[in-house]
Amino acid sequence: MTQTIAPRVRILVLLLLAVTGALLAGAAPASAHAALTGSDPGQGAVVDTAPAQVSLTFSEQIAVSDDAVRVLGPKGERVDKGDPANPSGTTYTVRLLGGLPDGTYTVAYQVVSADSHPVAGAFTFSIGAPSETSVSVSAQASDDGLIGRLYGIGRYVSYAGFIVMAGGAAFVLACWGRGSGVRAVQRLVVSGWLTLTAATLALLLLRGSYTTSGAVGDVFDLSLLGDVLQTKTGAALVSRLLLLAAAALFIAVLFGAYDKREDEEKRDLTFGLAIGGTVVAAGLAASWAMSEHASQGLQPGIAMPVDVLHLLAVAAWLGGLTTLLVALYRAPADTPVDRDAVQRFSRLAFAGVVTVVVTGVYQSWRQLGSWSALTDTRYGQLLLAKIGLVVVLVAVASLSRRWTARLAEAPAPAAPEEEKQPAGAGKATGAEKGGDARAAQLARQRAAMESARQKRLRDADPNRLGLRRSVLAEAGIAVVLLAVTTVLTQTEPGRTEQEARAAASASSSSDSTGQGTGAVTLNMPYDTGGENGKGVVTVDLDPARVGDNDLHLYVEGPDGQAVDIPEVKVALTLSAKDIGPLPVVPDRITTGHWSASGVQIPMTGDWKIEVTVRTSDIDQVTVSKNAQIG
Repeated sequence: MTQTIAPRVRILVLLLLAVTGALLAGAAPASAHAALTGSDPGQGAVVDTAPAQVSLTFSEQIAVSDDAVRVLGPKGERVDKGDPANPSGTTYTVRLLGGLPDGTYTVAYQVVSADSHPVAGAFTFSIGAPSETSVSVSAQASDDGLIGRLYGIGRYVSYAGFIVMAGGAAFVLACWGRGSGVRAVQRLVVSGWLTLTAATLALLLLRGSYTTSGAVGDVFDLSLLGDVLQTKTGAALVSRLLLLAAAALFIAVLFGAYDKREDEEKRDLTFGLAIGGTVVAAGLAASWAMSEHASQGLQPGIAMPVDVLHLLAVAAWLGGLTTLLVALYRAPADTPVDRDAVQRFSRLAFAGVVTVVVTGVYQSWRQLGSWSALTDTRYGQLLLAKIGLVVVLVAVASLSRRWTARLAEAPAPAAPEEEKQPAGAGKATGAEKGGDARAAQLARQRAAMESARQKRLRDADPNRLGLRRSVLAEAGIAVVLLAVTTVLTQTEPGRTEQEARAAASASSSSDSTGQGTGAVTLNMPYDTGGENGKGVVTVDLDPARVGDNDLHLYVEGPDGQAVDIPEVKVALTLSAKDIGPLPVVPDRITTGHWSASGVQIPMTGDWKIEVTVRTSDIDQVTVSKNAQIG
């Protein structure tokens, strides 16, 4: 049987690593949970006189360090002075040097959002007129490199360790008391504790570099570690380590004093262990809830307890499932996982699934805010994937429940022969009567052969075999589900992303219609003549000058809601110089939003911007407006 299970375990581990790597690699660019919603001067703005300070407004409160906001001149020199100040909640300012010359200035920022994730970005504004600059306006967040990937893997491993440890202990206490003496189950729970402890220590060391430089050399910087310990996330990680010490004592009692008690005494001790274990597990779950998504946004006072309950239910369900899988494959013949234990876990898992669904619905409403966010945001798309996996997992779990029912209805197997013999018979009696070591050895061999025979008979039971296979399938799906869940915790919530996008769009529109901003916004009504063929297309061209430009195109229906259409095309023509049309094919970003970067405009003048809107296979129309470039 060991030879049979080994390839399956290897496949499960490879699946775990592959899925984790793929998802975490794709999650880094979207890991910021606070967004820049406005600035003064605005992005791309051209102001007549040098401002005394630069202000940045974010979608939520952030943590800033001395070097969090930098303003660089056209030649790359620092022109800011003093530390960033926080005059009003989410707005942060940094003062500028006096007498700044005309030209283009770059504002670069790297801060930490209130839910523990690093946020980096950059933009430019100009004094007097735009100029050449030696500063790149792109900013790479500290979580985009190796440290970010290691931190993401650490988060996944910590979740997995908690689920295995807490769920395994719950399975033993609530479903299978005899499992406290099974070596495979003991190793599983202890491995969960070791995994969670190691991952927590790694996260504590990686945290300083993760939120600042992203450099591997800063992992062991004691000054950064001291800064981390003063943050909310650092306090949560330290609290988790302290609670893990209490968890170690709980595990020692569970697999020590508890295992050695008789059945009657175990019942008395079970209640105390259940209370203590629940308190420790809830405290560990709270170390996540108090420092991540649940602690920010809407209704944090409700969201944090709900998040704790959600994580405990997941642990009871998936951790118990893992323990059941180990017990079905690795439990010795004299301590098999019995049908009563499987039935009790079936009821526990059902309660866990119901709790996960109820708390998950609340969390989804809180993080999404609208139905459109399910498809228009990365968070919503990942949530749909998670929901799909949960549905598949529940479907496979229902199959396991059927095998459990069949196992309960099947007649109990006959007790092994050595169990029928009176106490003292067998190998011990032979050794005592004859004092013959050879007889004692033969007795032990016979007992081992009988135990192996009983195990083969047990494993050949079609009901038990079907249950083992269905539970193995559940565990494989659970591995992928946990990976998607980990990425969700690193992804900007849909509600935050949409609010930040709307605020940035409003700010951009306000700036582009003001004096001297250098950006252009054109609103063009269209009517293709077909069904749902009316609407408004808006073109934002920034900075609307010679050279590279960013083009954003938005399509809205008569009700002002974003609409999806099959195709849009853009062309630019300068009739006075007989230039064009220059075609631009923007990429679709989300529903009703297209974008193109690096749009080249070769010279100044009155350019005609034409937009072709196609709403069906046969319905399309071209609308145009003129814009002064340069």
